[in-house]
Amino acid sequence: MEPRIGEFLVRGGIVTREQLNAALEKEKTNGSHLVQELVRLGFTTEEQLTEFLAKQFGIERVELADLDIPDAVFNLIPPDLIQKHQIIPVKLVGTALTVAMTDPTNLIAINEIKFITGYGVKAALASASAIKKVLEKRFGSVSYDEVLKKFGGNEMEVIRDDEEISLKELQDATNEAPVVTLVNAILSDAAKRLASDIHIEPYEKVFRIRFRVDGVLQEIMTPPPKLKNALISRLKVMSNLDIAERRLTQDGRIKLKMGGNQELDIRVSVLPTLFGEKIVMRLLDKSNLQLDMAKLGFDPGALKDFKEAIYKPYGMILITGPTGSGKSTTLYSALSELNKPDVNISTAEDPVEYNLMGINQVQVRDEIGLNFAACLRSFLRQDPDIIMVGEIRDLETAQIGVKAALTGHLVLSTLHTNDAPSTVDRLINMGLETFLLTSSINLIVAQRLVRKICAGCKAPVEVSPEALTNIGVDPAEVSMGFPTFKGQGCPACNQTGYRGRIALYEVMVLHEALKELILRGASAADLKREAVKAGMSTLRMSAIKKVREGMTTIEETVRVTDSDKGFGSVFSLSI
Repeated sequence: MEPRIGEFLVRGGIVTREQLNAALEKEKTNGSHLVQELVRLGFTTEEQLTEFLAKQFGIERVELADLDIPDAVFNLIPPDLIQKHQIIPVKLVGTALTVAMTDPTNLIAINEIKFITGYGVKAALASASAIKKVLEKRFGSVSYDEVLKKFGGNEMEVIRDDEEISLKELQDATNEAPVVTLVNAILSDAAKRLASDIHIEPYEKVFRIRFRVDGVLQEIMTPPPKLKNALISRLKVMSNLDIAERRLTQDGRIKLKMGGNQELDIRVSVLPTLFGEKIVMRLLDKSNLQLDMAKLGFDPGALKDFKEAIYKPYGMILITGPTGSGKSTTLYSALSELNKPDVNISTAEDPVEYNLMGINQVQVRDEIGLNFAACLRSFLRQDPDIIMVGEIRDLETAQIGVKAALTGHLVLSTLHTNDAPSTVDRLINMGLETFLLTSSINLIVAQRLVRKICAGCKAPVEVSPEALTNIGVDPAEVSMGFPTFKGQGCPACNQTGYRGRIALYEVMVLHEALKELILRGASAADLKREAVKAGMSTLRMSAIKKVREGMTTIEETVRVTDSDKGFGSVFSLSI
């Protein structure tokens, strides 16, 4: 993307100079395109960009979704060139080839096409998302059937776990081209689908591969069981693990460089099961890390409370929720907001998921005694301003964290609890004194992730008034008309009706009334009732707001949040 485009956008008032510079920095970091970053950062929309550039350059704008591009035209440009420049050949009239692109000033692409095809090139404008959809349709997801054909016969063969397999056979199998191709296809397909995890699971007569997409597991393929050992061994070799050890758990890491300078960091966990080793891989894509707190899902009031808490000079902030609820992303977004040249930030993490420039990150290693408590003690001798502890797992870590919060440091950490009020009970059950708890904690956040309705197939849907009132919608609001939507299913969302996720937040500020209740030994239910009276939105309330805004569905609300029964009158007033 040439800088000339950016200058046009600034002069045209589409973006400011500061926004352009921020997008250019992101472009360098992520190896992406300027247009993608401007849209991703929320500075403009694809529609606005395309319309402006079409007028600016006086060129045709094409809607690729409405076009039926002949194969003869599409195949005029080699696939690697199409994907390199993100361009779509649209039509051939005489000796003029019309090519859809996002940047009509990209003379390198235009000259390459002229040289390879021998035709004159006429640029047309299309949105980046429309181009991406055509490329996915043309080059598509991975065809596993084609990959498996390379192995020869498709007969099923059950390999018993107690079967003797020589190390040399395993080593030879991991280097065979079909095995390498299959593993590469699985990893590439998972990245394209934006999967967060890959599960490779051996059973007695079935070998299954599943992806977790938007928090839900989907079965992708069932390769012949005879491939089990070769495929698992190949992944262990890539992770620098011992392929001869099949009885113990192992943990490793794979770093991949994808197209467009995209780097994928994969955490690998190997678990010996009854019928072989199960592998689960966690995919971490730094380019998809959302660090803008305004886009995470906070309601305006909750975001205000959260920002006020993180900008306090000392005290403790706790983020709670189950595994996979986005706690780390919320912590990273807070650290990114606080990361300034005049602040010293240290983190203890298990594992370090993303590397953040300007922050001192420590990988916890329990096997050598470098646990969270040991890291915290060391941090206090490192002149810190802000400390982040990946998780409070025991009383010792909690006590040191509280001590740090009471001696002029801002401490951020996580816990596994069902909601914000029950975090207090959890810490007291660990052995933390209530007076220390109330003196140190500024804010507790509970969060969950819900799937977002796919924008490509979103449509209104009728929901009965009873269903709405049952999940907690105010009957008065139901009678006035409560809009609900659902995804119908399309290729963009793999027919699921959902694409992407957004967080629900329950932000509990420990104000004086709550502290009094905690000191008197009040239950979690009493704390919740008092917090709601003071203006806190529960997770269910937050979900209902997202339903009202057309972001998620009733089904997701019920799946992810508790019912909040017993908070009826207050609940109705708050939403």
